[in-house]
Amino acid sequence: MENYFQPQMPRQKVDAISNLGLAHMGDCVYELLCRSYLCQRGDVNVKDLHRDTVELVRASAQAKFADSLLPLLSEQELSWYRRGKNSHVHAVPKSATPADYAKATGVEALFGALFLSGQAQRANELFGQVMEVLYGI
Repeated sequence: MENYFQPQMPRQKVDAISNLGLAHMGDCVYELLCRSYLCQRGDVNVKDLHRDTVELVRASAQAKFADSLLPLLSEQELSWYRRGKNSHVHAVPKSATPADYAKATGVEALFGALFLSGQAQRANELFGQVMEVLYGI
């Protein structure tokens, strides 16, 4: 039976997924990491959890995350990030600048590719390192 919680797709298969397809997967992975981070902090009610999650996953926060993330990436990881960042999106939310939205899409594509290729631990490591720099966890 296929394990959808821990996929192990070969790099060729991951690279065959569209840029926005990787970002689609990464959106979920990144939000799950943010929600886990917030729950592990503790002392938060549901209303605060939701508000804080929205704060962390919005495009401007992901763009800030990207700026701290880039020096930590391998060549392959940087390639996945660039694929997402350079995607041609059809609409940018009113709350985001096109530049921030492009960086956010890059982050999501990277996290999607890492997850699908069986590198969830690497995604977790990168997330933790950047959160430590940005928020002092």
